[in-house]
Amino acid sequence: MRLRTLSHLLLCFGLLFLASCATTTPPVKNADTYFKEGEEFYQRGAYEDAIAQWKKVKESYSSPALITLAELKIADAYFDNKSYIEAAAEYENFRKLHPTHEKADHALYRLGLCYYKQISGIDTDQTPVKNAVTEFEAFIKLYPQSGYAAEVREKLAECKIKQAEYEIYVGRFYFRTDNYQAAIKRLEGELHEFPTTPANDEALFYLGKAYILTGDKAKGRDVFNRLFKEYPLSQFIGKAKSFMESNY
Repeated sequence: MRLRTLSHLLLCFGLLFLASCATTTPPVKNADTYFKEGEEFYQRGAYEDAIAQWKKVKESYSSPALITLAELKIADAYFDNKSYIEAAAEYENFRKLHPTHEKADHALYRLGLCYYKQISGIDTDQTPVKNAVTEFEAFIKLYPQSGYAAEVREKLAECKIKQAEYEIYVGRFYFRTDNYQAAIKRLEGELHEFPTTPANDEALFYLGKAYILTGDKAKGRDVFNRLFKEYPLSQFIGKAKSFMESNY
């Protein structure tokens, strides 16, 4: 009887021990471990997993320096994952929190690229172009000697050409719908704001035609003469001369 009771007690203790082992809480990882795991995921291209681990670093409230680095890593992971809207928000937040950080130029450079990467066709929303110009101009002003500066200047020039081409696109639309005054206003504005854009020969061509068709032949002739002088090899030279012969 005693042996049976002892066996029963031992069985109960064994079951309790196993149950306690099964419910034991795993050890909590520290921020350094989460950060290293994020790096490993990032190197494998598992960007979402990397972001998850770096967010745990932010939630750890541990080393301010490590948290700051995790913030930038999260932005970079979003960027490399082509999640440009999320990346832009993270880079913007990093700049607000750490304006004098040694990587602040990297954050602003990437912020501009986030908008640049969202640029699509000329007949779509041009907000990404406008935002890219804003951030790239801010970059050149703040970090003219940065290692990113040369690339930023190239992309800024490209974006401004896109802005000019869009204005010409709209001006051409107004012209083709016989809204000549609106075309004149748009094309004059484009020529004033983007005086060195390669596509300005097209702007001058439609502007000259618009002036003549509104009855201001003298102004139209002056615009065409500017076209002939500044763009002697333009494809619009012959068209302009033919138009003058027919309408002046």
